[in-house]
Amino acid sequence: MEDGEFGNSVNLRILANPEELPRIRDALRSVVDRVGFTGDEPAQVVLAIDEALANVITHGYGGPCAKPIDICVSPLSEGSRAGIRVSIRDFGRQVDPVVICGRDLDDVRPGGLGVHIMRTVMDEVEYKAAEGTGMRVTMTKWVK
Repeated sequence: MEDGEFGNSVNLRILANPEELPRIRDALRSVVDRVGFTGDEPAQVVLAIDEALANVITHGYGGPCAKPIDICVSPLSEGSRAGIRVSIRDFGRQVDPVVICGRDLDDVRPGGLGVHIMRTVMDEVEYKAAEGTGMRVTMTKWVK
């Protein structure tokens, strides 16, 4: 097997509605489980993806709506290690990726920890303005 992506990537399109998230979490969990993560890692990866999707709904689209979110989950292989790459693309408003940051953890209040969770759980998190409109977040996690 060559370095890079292996197996079948899973491409999903959902509407920007929190009611879609439980179904997507189940589908993502089955993909994450195939990669070889152990212990709490599969649940943590799915949580990071769920947080990214919730952020798109809340911040990219300003709340639930009938606009699309595209998700691509790709198992990875690089030499002897395996991992997963997740790309989430929305068609909402664009922001400068530099301003996307987690809330100060000393600011104790409900919500607002999605970016912090994503960056803690995943090995790489990258935000980019998408072509035309919207944003793309790409997250990578390697099996330990």
